[in-house]
Amino acid sequence: MGDPWTALPGAAEQARSVLATAWSCAVTADGVREEFAGAHTVTDDGRVVLRLPDDSSLLAAALCAPRGEPSAVLEFADVAPVPVRSRIRARLWIAGWFTPEDGGLALRPTRVVLRRPAGAELVDAGEFTAAAPDPLAGAEAHLLTHLADAHPDAVERLTRLVGPDSLHGAVRVRPLAVDRHGLTLRIERVRAHGDVRLPFHAPADTVAQLTERMHVLLGQAAAAGCPRSLQRQRADGDR
Repeated sequence: MGDPWTALPGAAEQARSVLATAWSCAVTADGVREEFAGAHTVTDDGRVVLRLPDDSSLLAAALCAPRGEPSAVLEFADVAPVPVRSRIRARLWIAGWFTPEDGGLALRPTRVVLRRPAGAELVDAGEFTAAAPDPLAGAEAHLLTHLADAHPDAVERLTRLVGPDSLHGAVRVRPLAVDRHGLTLRIERVRAHGDVRLPFHAPADTVAQLTERMHVLLGQAAAAGCPRSLQRQRADGDR
């Protein structure tokens, strides 16, 4: 499409986005593993603060640790808000040291690993601390479910911007992710799937800007002509 905004978000930015929007996490510390839902907050400097029940084995392990600072690993999953195959889009592991804080535990990250479809990447701790979540991260779930449920015709029009090789055998296309840099579509086939990135012409830092960027993409799709329908793609893929 010939514009400079083709890259995915950087690893540090995506890691902070996963951390900011994940609704649950698994924690392993000193041989104790627990899972918590809706129990973490994130400080500006990237520390993860867990609010734990009084009977938590993890809290007891922290209080009884020799130095009062047990090492721990936190695991977060980035789950697509729209039902698709393989809904986990990324996993985030954060290792560090716990310290008691206001009735909970605060983890100071020392090692951050982000696994995306392309593979795992070690995120520089300084970059992780300095990064901010994608500005659309908090609204992404609503935006994608609205697009999928209320505007399936728009999703199909956007396939005009996808190369025919990527659409070969496609039976369904769903919006998988959106961030300030672009929209990602999940193309599902009978026995496989793949993702296609549609970059915006400029970053979108607000929902209003995102609306404009989507209108531009739809305008480009209209100018691209009529694609073969997914039903035809399915028939071709079965041959």
